[in-house]
Amino acid sequence: MPQLSLHTPVGDLTISAEDERIVAVDWGWGRDQAPTKILREAKKQLEAYFDGKLKRFDLPLAPAGTLFQQQVWRAMCDIPYGGTATYGALAARLHSSARSVGTACGRNPLPILIPCHRVVAAGNRLGGYSGDGGMKTKTALLRLEGSEIFTP
Repeated sequence: MPQLSLHTPVGDLTISAEDERIVAVDWGWGRDQAPTKILREAKKQLEAYFDGKLKRFDLPLAPAGTLFQQQVWRAMCDIPYGGTATYGALAARLHSSARSVGTACGRNPLPILIPCHRVVAAGNRLGGYSGDGGMKTKTALLRLEGSEIFTP
């Protein structure tokens, strides 16, 4: 599977693709670098995002997951840049439970591209984050986006 890595403010990331679609974003530096056209574009968009120049990704994504996980991930993509939604609000929209939404967030294979960092607990408390760096990374991503959680 082709991979391409990049340095970011939240640590090194490795993007993986299959059939010219992005299937994973992982923390750390990949051993084998294969700069395919789609991986170069994903890297370019991630760099623009971290530079504050890109607010919405435009990439072909193919995250592997259950039907419910896919529904949660699509709902997360509807949360605007700098915005947040609670686990409970997403659960109500999907006729599910906040815990199930949280589990799907934790299994998101495309963090940042599918913005699980924008999902927060009730009362706009940060909740959890399964990406490398945990809450420190979630806080950094929300601050980068100018989230209302961090503005007076």
